Amino acid sequence: MPTFQYRALQADGRIADGMLDAGSRPDAMRQIELRGLRPVSLSESKTGTRGGAKPAATGRARFSIGPARVTSADLENFTRLLSSLLAAGVPLSRALVILCKEASTPVAGAKWKEIHGLVVDGMSLANAMARSPDTFPKVYTAMVEAGEAGGFLDVVLAQIADFQSREKDLRSKVTTAMIYPCILLLLALVVLTVLLVFFIPKFQKVFSSVHGSLPLITQIIISASHILRSYGLLVLAGFVLAGFLIRTWFLSPDGRRVWEGLTLRAPLVGPLIARFAMARFCRMLGTLIGADVPLVQALNVSRRSIGNQILVDAVARSIDQVQQGGRLGQSLAECKTLFSGSVMEMISVAEESGRLDVELVRIANVTEGELDRNLKTAVALAEPLMLFLIAGFIGFIFIGMLLPVFSLQDYIK
Repeated sequence: MPTFQYRALQADGRIADGMLDAGSRPDAMRQIELRGLRPVSLSESKTGTRGGAKPAATGRARFSIGPARVTSADLENFTRLLSSLLAAGVPLSRALVILCKEASTPVAGAKWKEIHGLVVDGMSLANAMARSPDTFPKVYTAMVEAGEAGGFLDVVLAQIADFQSREKDLRSKVTTAMIYPCILLLLALVVLTVLLVFFIPKFQKVFSSVHGSLPLITQIIISASHILRSYGLLVLAGFVLAGFLIRTWFLSPDGRRVWEGLTLRAPLVGPLIARFAMARFCRMLGTLIGADVPLVQALNVSRRSIGNQILVDAVARSIDQVQQGGRLGQSLAECKTLFSGSVMEMISVAEESGRLDVELVRIANVTEGELDRNLKTAVALAEPLMLFLIAGFIGFIFIGMLLPVFSLQDYIK
């Protein structure tokens, strides 16, 4: 069982450090709260021992190219501690000063100090955070703005921290699930390169002495080997340049829409992306409604968390209908890619019974559980598919090289 190092705020306002065993980060959070503490930071122990060392003693080497940035873990710790301090009655300015002192890295400390300076100068916390979009996403600042306007900033910050923790866990699962297929793909590329560069030229010497036409498949393989051996660096540079141009185009608004549309129509990936976006939207909307944020404002904040601009536009049209007096369930029913019929029924019933916030969070929990199982299924399918592609490429080359061998007696005279 993993061992977690935590830092938490005690009832008297003092900081407490410790370690505990838990099956996951959410389980560790619950254990900390059961001890009467307010979690500030939580990280899995690298050593897996209960040496009692504080998180700062583990030491984290950071290697980066370009300017250093605040990590997602630093932002989650900042959010959770700020929520705990505000809930304990600490003024915002003083809480930011404490955060500057408690920052785990100089980069994070400098950023919190910058936020503190802007707030002291009279700027709202949301506007101060909006000055640093690389650190604070738009949805983050929008939720902070809603919390400041409604007078429940500590509650909203706690919800943001919980949301960040769940997002981190889900992202970690996706990354872990893709490691093995990516290794197989890299292995396939290495095997193909070795075959084309070192193996094929040996056969080419034999075929060059034969006065006969080679099969088309053999000619294609020999031509690919010749291009790779003679112009390999140019080919590599061409792929790098093409990748850079494609990436630049995809980062543009038009290119991003095209890419997002293609991913949504993909047979296996599309439904997973849509359900992941739906889970994020439902959790964010349920969290904000539970924090007494007005429905239209909560919808405008939640749609920014979807990530896919095509789906964001579809939800924006539904928000217009809600503003005109329409019911939420009927308005969202037009986003068929994002919401299934059963989900719409559950939202409509919850809206009528006044339990919309609870039901939305429950839908998000159920959907994330299904996503976890679907990811495992997708990985289980990806592994044999990668092996099949590797075998197919190698078999293609093997057959292409053996076909002329079988008919050498027709060429030799």
